[in-house]
Amino acid sequence: MPSDPHPPLDEGLLSPVTVGHDETVTDAAILDALVTAEVGLARALLEAGLAPAEAVDEIETEFGWQGALRGCRDHGVDGRALAAAAVAGGNPVIPLVGVLRERVGTDARLWIHRGATSQDILDTALMLVARAATSKVIAALAHAEVSLRSLARSRRDEVAAARTLTQHAVPTTVGLRAAGWLRGVAHAKGRLEQAGHALPVQLGGAAGTLASFVEIGGVETAAGLPAAYARELGLAAPEAPWHTARWPVTGLGDALVQAVDAVGKIAADVATLSRSEIGELAEGTGGGSSAMPQKRNPAASVLIRSAALRAPQLGATLHLASALAVDERPDGAWHAEWPTLRELLRLALGATAHAATLVAGLHVDTDAVTRNLDAGGGLILAERLSLVLGPALGPARVSRLVLEAGADGDLAAALAALPEVGALAADRGRSAEAFVADLLDPARYTGLAARLVDEAVTPQETE
Repeated sequence: MPSDPHPPLDEGLLSPVTVGHDETVTDAAILDALVTAEVGLARALLEAGLAPAEAVDEIETEFGWQGALRGCRDHGVDGRALAAAAVAGGNPVIPLVGVLRERVGTDARLWIHRGATSQDILDTALMLVARAATSKVIAALAHAEVSLRSLARSRRDEVAAARTLTQHAVPTTVGLRAAGWLRGVAHAKGRLEQAGHALPVQLGGAAGTLASFVEIGGVETAAGLPAAYARELGLAAPEAPWHTARWPVTGLGDALVQAVDAVGKIAADVATLSRSEIGELAEGTGGGSSAMPQKRNPAASVLIRSAALRAPQLGATLHLASALAVDERPDGAWHAEWPTLRELLRLALGATAHAATLVAGLHVDTDAVTRNLDAGGGLILAERLSLVLGPALGPARVSRLVLEAGADGDLAAALAALPEVGALAADRGRSAEAFVADLLDPARYTGLAARLVDEAVTPQETE
């Protein structure tokens, strides 16, 4: 039995990637957002000239309104009791309305949840939670960008072995690899910023027609009420109610998955390149082992990858539930969104925070990079040899020479001894040995790597 008679369900024992990074998506944060959504609606009704100022003042004071960005804090609503009461109606807003109304006077009571439906409040609350969480994810991605830009710039010309299908392919640079990570993070950040700015309030009444608000204040007042609600909460004004048009949820989910994908790619590369037999990268602070004290595990990469392996399925669940919502409020699909979106936000928070720390402390072992690059004895330049020597020797002969060199031969000596190679060298005014040495210099076959790095690390001007 648990030592705590009322333990929280999840402290992160099985989700170490999120520990210390998920305070914006806890039940307490969601409860704050629910209360904030209710108080924000009362304020919007006041702005629209419908609710009396005295009633709204009482509501604000009672439930700790601290402005659009902070919302309601110290409101005193019991989350555990509310969760238990939510079972009967299928969502926490129904019992919440009763709790809030009980705590204010008769005049103010009338303006709590006036004209709204549960989905208006719950959807709006989740957008408030998403706004707070995505701002943290964006900040973590921005920190990672800074570190990656520095890494790419400082390692711009450090030649390394590129690997395709796990094997050495052609030369690349450490800087270009970092620039690729940088581009992924930058694209993900930009997309998440767009999604975050578009997070809308929900206000449609019982079935998305705003009929209740038309009844309360007339057509034009009702038409302007969603925008007033958005201003009170600092969210976007929707074009129309989106009770079953769930693009705000699926769009946000897709952007979050891309963010986790971007840092997951970094983690996968770091984990691979930090293997003992490769050793080109190392995390600034490695993890330990309970049984093998010599190990320096890439713990941050492992945690980030754990999130990256889970996030796409959560995004898919949002599409399965949200995008296929039926009628004017679906039976279960809406409910399936809530924990899915929360967990996806949670993973994004943890993964990007760990990624920012990871890339800031990432260590490149230049000796290991060079050792691995040289391990093939020039075979990593096989493509270049085929391009340069193929017209003179024929592709088949070049391939045979490379294969023979791969079987413990001396590729440089074999090439320099060929009359055709000597002729090519003489045409360039060089000795055969110098010509071959140039052909087998990995630094001479990195293509546009330096240019691609320069383009990646130069901040793009916005029009």
